[in-house]
Amino acid sequence: MSRFKNKVDAQQAHITSLRIAVGVLGVVCSGLWYGWQAAPSDLNIHVPPDLRSGSTRKWWDIPPENIYGFALYIFGQLNRWPTDGDVDYRQAISSLSPYLTPICKNFLEGDYEFRKTAGELRRRVRGVYEVLGRGYSDDPELRVRSLDRDTWLVNLDLNADEYYAAEPVKRVVVRYPLRVVRYDIDPQRNRWGLALDCYQDTPRKLSTEEPSP
Repeated sequence: MSRFKNKVDAQQAHITSLRIAVGVLGVVCSGLWYGWQAAPSDLNIHVPPDLRSGSTRKWWDIPPENIYGFALYIFGQLNRWPTDGDVDYRQAISSLSPYLTPICKNFLEGDYEFRKTAGELRRRVRGVYEVLGRGYSDDPELRVRSLDRDTWLVNLDLNADEYYAAEPVKRVVVRYPLRVVRYDIDPQRNRWGLALDCYQDTPRKLSTEEPSP
């Protein structure tokens, strides 16, 4: 009788150990499921535009060429008023808001109101474009300088042209020191993962004969 009782006790102990193992496996599977659910479905990898040679980078690192290209494109779109600055400037700020920090958006909205009050927008046509020979450079002090891991200073040397009723009213060369920040907030609306934080310093008018430093 004792032999049968011992055998039953052994089977019960084995069943208990199996239940514990199943419980542990359940906890492990739950942790794996949570990790799978929490993992991002999309991951932005910034690749330098020149692919003639190989490139090894950390996944979170953004090449300076991409930073420069982003700043040039977004700033150019903000200053592209094809028909009437009174309408085009406001629309540009609204449509590009995913690529602007809240502080920069507020600044631009204030700039819009100031220019409108001063009569600098109505029927104005405006555009900016790179000065020939002053495009992207590998020199960090000249074009793109990293301020920290998530912040960059971008110097854009641009021609700024404005017209009123087909008459030219402004044609200047200006250096715009722009601040760009990492902005991985809304990948659906901002695939760059970057945002313009407006000016790092006051824009400076340049002479067309002034050489780049």
